[in-house]
Amino acid sequence: MNISLAGKRALVCGSSQGIGKAVALELAHLGATVILVARNSDALQKVKQELNTGAGQHHDFIAVDFNHVESLQEKIRHFFSVNPPVHILVNNTGGPPAGSAIDAKKDEYVQAFSNHLICNHILTQAVVPGMKAEKYGRIINIISTSIKQPIKGLGVSNTVRGAVAQWAKTLAEELGRFGITVNNVLPGATKTTRLQAIIENRAKQSGSSVAEIEKKMLAEIPAGRFAEPAEIALAVAFLASPAAAYINGINLPVDGGRTVCL
Repeated sequence: MNISLAGKRALVCGSSQGIGKAVALELAHLGATVILVARNSDALQKVKQELNTGAGQHHDFIAVDFNHVESLQEKIRHFFSVNPPVHILVNNTGGPPAGSAIDAKKDEYVQAFSNHLICNHILTQAVVPGMKAEKYGRIINIISTSIKQPIKGLGVSNTVRGAVAQWAKTLAEELGRFGITVNNVLPGATKTTRLQAIIENRAKQSGSSVAEIEKKMLAEIPAGRFAEPAEIALAVAFLASPAAAYINGINLPVDGGRTVCL
């Protein structure tokens, strides 16, 4: 099975920590040149130093805040004006704050839609011409199992993740004939700062201890444990590889069996 990414270039968002960092490490391990994207340039520099560097790999990073869409557009435009095209785009953005859907303010929905869908779209529009020219493209969106089964207490996230899933499915149909696939990876509960924040928020709201909330969450997962970021990264890496050329427009849960629907 050909999963080598030698000679490929990947743009990985949210790659200063958590799942994004794990994805960047795995893609570099498989031979890709990786362009890291996140807000903190110091953190990105540290991750860059951790990436596997072999023949033909020349890693780089772009420090940009997705809260500033115009800055993202300008930095991405400049980057692609002086650099070769990329073959792999991993859209990955930290989730919106927890809370009920009915209590969320209008601005929370607008900001989340901008961070997740609009920024994804800007990046996708930037990379697709190069993917067409290279006749190889993998667009992979890290979203959530909430597109199949809404998660209690994540109202804004549930809503916006669903929009991203439909956008991706539409793109899969539009871009497939160019050798470009568009797929979504749906992480379950994964050991990240995001999961810790969710657990602490639930403990605060319910008056329970963090340990009690963790125990309750683990009881819902057939695998009996939380995922490691590297396990999500392995799924992303496979979808990014030549071996996944005929997989297009899917939602792939990586959740230890937690999602109860098909």
